[in-house]
Amino acid sequence: MMRILIADDFPLFRRGVKDLLADGLGTVTFGECDNAHDLLEHVRSKKWDLVILDITMPGTSGTEALKQLKAERPRLPVIVLSMYPEDQYAVRMFKAGADAYLTKVSAPEELVLAIKKVCAGGQYVSQSLGEKLVDMLRPGSEGPLHEILSDREYEVMRFLASGKTVSEIAEIMHLGVTTVSTYRARILEKLHIKNNAELMHYAVQQGIT
Repeated sequence: MMRILIADDFPLFRRGVKDLLADGLGTVTFGECDNAHDLLEHVRSKKWDLVILDITMPGTSGTEALKQLKAERPRLPVIVLSMYPEDQYAVRMFKAGADAYLTKVSAPEELVLAIKKVCAGGQYVSQSLGEKLVDMLRPGSEGPLHEILSDREYEVMRFLASGKTVSEIAEIMHLGVTTVSTYRARILEKLHIKNNAELMHYAVQQGIT
C-alpha cells in the first residue's frame, strides 16, 4: 500500500488531491500537514513513499522546507505541486531536490503519471518545462537577471513586486525588518534597478506574479 504525505495549507485542496489519487492509484494511505514544522515532524516520525509539497506554507518557504526534508530523507521522492507557473519556480525547486514539478492546473492524469515515475526512481518533467529547459541550455542563451538571486532574495523580490512593504514581508517570512531591507538592497543591486517602482515594472515584464 502506497503512503503519501500531502503538505498544503488549504484543507479543501488536500481533500481534492486525496480523492483524485484514490481514484488514480487505488488503495493509498494519506497523511496531511499544513505547515513546514509539521511536515518535518511527519517525515521524521513515519515512513512515507512520497511527499506532495506546496511552495507556500506557513513557517518557511517551500524551497527551504524541501531542502530540509531532503537533508534528512534524501531518497524520499517529492513532487512539488504549485499554483506558480513552471518558469517561475521549477528550476529552483529541482535544484533544491524536487523529483517533479507540476502546477495545480495540471491534468489529474499527469499527477498520477508523475507519481508512478518518481516512485520508480525517476524524475518527471512536463513537456512544456522540458522545452523551456532545452531553450535555457542552448549555446549563447542567457537567462533573466532574477535567476542569479538566491531563493530568499527571489521570495522577497516577489513580495516587493506585489506591493508589500518591508515590514509586511518581515512578518510573513518571520524575518527581521533589517534583514529584509538587506535582501531588498541586494536585489536592487543585482537587477540593476533603483527602487520598488522599477522592480514592479521588471516583474511585469518578466511575468512574475
